[in-house]
Amino acid sequence: MKFINTIVVQTGRNLQKTWPSQFMTLLTVSLSVLIFSFFFLIYTNMINTGEKLGDDLRLTIYLEEEPVLEMQAQLVKKITNFSPVEEIRFTSRQEAYDSLAKQLGENVDVLDDLDPSFLPPSIEVYPKKNLSTLAEIKKFSEYLTTLPGAIKVQYGQEWVERFNYFTKLLRAIVILSGILLIMTTTFMVAYTIRLAVLARQAELEILRLLGATNNYIRTPFLIEGFLQGVFGSSLGLLALYFLYRWIKLNFTGPGILQLVNFTFFTPAIMAIIIFASVVLCIGGSFSSMRKFMRI
Repeated sequence: MKFINTIVVQTGRNLQKTWPSQFMTLLTVSLSVLIFSFFFLIYTNMINTGEKLGDDLRLTIYLEEEPVLEMQAQLVKKITNFSPVEEIRFTSRQEAYDSLAKQLGENVDVLDDLDPSFLPPSIEVYPKKNLSTLAEIKKFSEYLTTLPGAIKVQYGQEWVERFNYFTKLLRAIVILSGILLIMTTTFMVAYTIRLAVLARQAELEILRLLGATNNYIRTPFLIEGFLQGVFGSSLGLLALYFLYRWIKLNFTGPGILQLVNFTFFTPAIMAIIIFASVVLCIGGSFSSMRKFMRI
């Protein structure tokens, strides 16, 4: 108990002597966590949205002629042999005409002089969720174009490609911000601990001459790194939460947030972010002590 009380007192003295640099380090850690968590939050929400929109993904194959039942069976076999699918739906010219008329609503009279034969028959293919990447969807689409009688295959190529490129960009930003978090957190904590060590170097030498163990000298500085990690990451996540609430309150309604179910981190993810910050801060503290105290 006496050891713990002594360690707490030593930690308090360190914080009191170097509080300006401790405060700046706390802000730096918080800002780094905020930047990383902000982009990571957007990235995770975009990935979740992509998975949900993927449930409605379909590839439409336009045909030259309406296939007879025997040909339909052959086409189904060719499609399922390449990749398992959720559903395959054949649409005749008349069904396509009726669907278009329903979509036009009050303007259906524009179809009065048109024959249903001007619309091509089609096959709607609903792939399974395992076709999750753009490369897989493209590969499946290219195969479908080789089916007998196929004229064209559509699956919202432009939208899928733009969404895929956007998620790749976000992934790169998350990685870069993660590297920034590691570098700034480790460097700032190491620099702050260095100042604390230099401020108490004479006192620490006396403690060693009096027989103080390495753990006795090291522990207060490790506790400082621990506190920087806990409070810095918690402050960064708290700032991100307030930003998240502000976005939710001010940008609700028709628009992107109606399409994206924008949610905050789960407790597990927040715990991982805090834990990672603590590890980085303790690591920065330990590396600084090894370099400047040689213990």
